[in-house]
Amino acid sequence: MGTMTAVAEPTVGVDIARLRNIGISAHIDSGKTTLSERILYYTGRIHRIVEVRSKDGAGPTMDSMDLEREKGITIQSAATYCQWKGYHINLIDTPGHVDFTVEVERALRVLDGAILVLCGVAGVQSQSITVDRQMRRYNVPRIAFINKLDPVMINIPIGHEDQFRGVVDLIHMKALYFDGDNGEFVREEDIPSDMLATAQEYRAKLIEKAADFDDAIAEKYLAEEEISTDELIAAIRKATIALKVTPVFVGTAKQNKGVQPLLDGVCMFLPNPFEVENYALDRDRNEERVSLVPDPERPLVALAFKLEDGRYGQLTYMRLYQGRVRKGDVIVNNATGKKIKVPRLVRMHASEMHDIEEALAGDIVAMFGVDCATGDTFTDGSVNYTMTSMFVPEPVIELAVSPKDKASLANFSKALNRFTKEDPTFRVYRDEETGETIIRGMGELHLEIYIERIKREYNCEVVVGRPKVAFRETITKRAEFNYTHKKQTGGAGQFARVAGYIEPLEADNPSNYEFVDAIVGGVIAREFIPACDEGFQEQLKEGMLIGQPVQRVRVVLNDGSTHPVDSSEMAFKTAAKAAIRECYMRAAPVVLEPIMKLEVSAPEEFQGVVIGQINQRRGVIIGTESEAGYVVITAEVPLQEMFGYSTDLRSVTQGKGEFTMEFLKYAQVPRAVQEEMVREYQKKRAEGNK
Repeated sequence: MGTMTAVAEPTVGVDIARLRNIGISAHIDSGKTTLSERILYYTGRIHRIVEVRSKDGAGPTMDSMDLEREKGITIQSAATYCQWKGYHINLIDTPGHVDFTVEVERALRVLDGAILVLCGVAGVQSQSITVDRQMRRYNVPRIAFINKLDPVMINIPIGHEDQFRGVVDLIHMKALYFDGDNGEFVREEDIPSDMLATAQEYRAKLIEKAADFDDAIAEKYLAEEEISTDELIAAIRKATIALKVTPVFVGTAKQNKGVQPLLDGVCMFLPNPFEVENYALDRDRNEERVSLVPDPERPLVALAFKLEDGRYGQLTYMRLYQGRVRKGDVIVNNATGKKIKVPRLVRMHASEMHDIEEALAGDIVAMFGVDCATGDTFTDGSVNYTMTSMFVPEPVIELAVSPKDKASLANFSKALNRFTKEDPTFRVYRDEETGETIIRGMGELHLEIYIERIKREYNCEVVVGRPKVAFRETITKRAEFNYTHKKQTGGAGQFARVAGYIEPLEADNPSNYEFVDAIVGGVIAREFIPACDEGFQEQLKEGMLIGQPVQRVRVVLNDGSTHPVDSSEMAFKTAAKAAIRECYMRAAPVVLEPIMKLEVSAPEEFQGVVIGQINQRRGVIIGTESEAGYVVITAEVPLQEMFGYSTDLRSVTQGKGEFTMEFLKYAQVPRAVQEEMVREYQKKRAEGNK
């Protein structure tokens, strides 16, 4: 991480009604970080503007990780805050690449509203669609900023692209121009005469849209009465918060135009913490939903939504939903039940820290030296609430990695430990057969970034294997087992008998493994039942087709025998493992592969070749829709077939095609593919056993 500087700052009591917790979400090149940089500049938080890929390597304030500055994409959500016209704005800049969606999801979870940055040149890009969908999942009201140039237009451009001079504010019916070297002075003028008719037409549309959601405006509109600015703002605000409309602002962050009206829009239309419903689950009442109120006098409820390992220990970003927290307070981590004293409270500005004495409900702050995981809920101990867990997708791609030389092994382990704690979709495990360390994640770029970070931040060169897909196995029919494990050595022997059956779980059952203890009459002593369960689970970690974990299995144990002397936990565990091995092939096992939901957007003239490419990769086209000369194709494709897809897509669409992919489900591989995989696996085992 970049250098952290601590700055003391007096605590200011923030009026909750004038507090905005917002995120900036968008596609990778829509100029999102550029926009954040301008917002910080105009609100006086920074005094110099740095472009995303600047020559001196300084990089914008929000991209404080070296790697981000170099690649020009935002990886972690940097949190910062600023003041604008008496409003306090907490701003989270989220990554725009789909491989980092867990970062985006994490940020959206704690926001009250968001700015969706769209690129006017490329239209609504695939990732913006993904982000918009995520915002709907978390009910985040949003306003849109069309950058680089028909939801609700709040302002319209004066001039286009290179000739872009300013905007017409349709609410106050004024023309706004941005003067000064960096557009910091907003000049208000009358609307140019050649644009008046267009502006009136757009304002009429705006009022018409507001009338759809507000009866008072509808009546005035029908009676052709004048509608005041305040009434119009209130109606649009109400509709935005109800997720009915998305107010749209135009501008170009790079040319420093149109950013200040967007800030006004954040204050006018996005909700304050009072206007957003947040729930917790009360664990004392069987996880009953409880509404949280952003009242500092109520019991504390806060959510740790992001962790970072700084040089002063772990930094925990948290959102306070209720209550207050002061430096020195004792708070309880509800996930572990541990009590923690808050050693230090800070407000973050990218990688600078501003010390504060206390934080109130609705705010987003960071704490030092608090040991926890992402998604943990903190309370003051008087309530036993948990915030619902965040939706975390399963990793779908894996790579074998190892340090280049033995000397950097300690750093290598340190890096992996830190990253797994910070990012729930990044997993690490050791392949027992090959002894390799395997890292798993959400996509090629996701893992690439981490490998790069190990090199950079931990000074450790990494050797990387070929990417591999995380296959699974499952069974398709019921199979009985009845296995006796006997071993007679000098002294006490070993004896255990287990009987029952395995069967596939029903489609609507969310779990991957279920153990049913159907033993009656104590034929297996109570104390040995957990050992049986343990043995079954251990054996199912490695299927017999291709050695991958077996999922969606129910194991029913309904009979067995115990020997008064020779039976032990060890004997039952061994018997359980052998029983699975013995009946597994009779249960007609199959190999499952991860199927991805693929969304490709490309100019319409390339539709044929893009669909052809998807078909070649065993993809199933789900739908296509055209908009503004672009076609968006939705398909379901096996991940195994998607390596190198980005290069192929770019080459057939002259670099204009883009895609996003997210994990959808596991599905059975075609029989021919399965037979080939089983042959490969057996060959590898035979070679390994020589």
